[in-house]
Amino acid sequence: MKKREAIVSFVEYQNMDELPCAEKALVREALKAASGAYAPYSHFMVGAAILLDDGTVVRGANVENAAFPSGSCAEKTALSYMVANYGDRQAVAIAIAALKDGQLTPDPVPPCGNCRQMLTEEEQRTGRPIKVILAGDSAIYVLESSQALMPLSFTGRNLR
Repeated sequence: MKKREAIVSFVEYQNMDELPCAEKALVREALKAASGAYAPYSHFMVGAAILLDDGTVVRGANVENAAFPSGSCAEKTALSYMVANYGDRQAVAIAIAALKDGQLTPDPVPPCGNCRQMLTEEEQRTGRPIKVILAGDSAIYVLESSQALMPLSFTGRNLR
């Protein structure tokens, strides 16, 4: 028997002012995306902004539906749009921010399991890490790769 550990390492900033300029700009884009979310049931508005390797920023917001499983997460929306419209580009970073009652949530909101899987798949597809920036009012977490969110992720290797 072996005991193994998966350790998540990230940098924590206390507020947006501490962030490097490029990351601060990406968080602002995620906040713009969140303000356009369609969340009439939960009033939990999530935005994601993806920075591509050519400087383009792609945004996505959550879209709820009365049939709850039919909704779409902000990260999934942004990733799908990116692949469909910028398939030859690579994601460099993604910022995620959530608003509740019009205010940035106190704690950073991490992506759901499905969105973590999609981010990991995109890293596998391109062979390049995607920096993840999770913004909250009391803290901002920066992870160097989405793989840190899913250390035992399911990948194409598992299908072989």
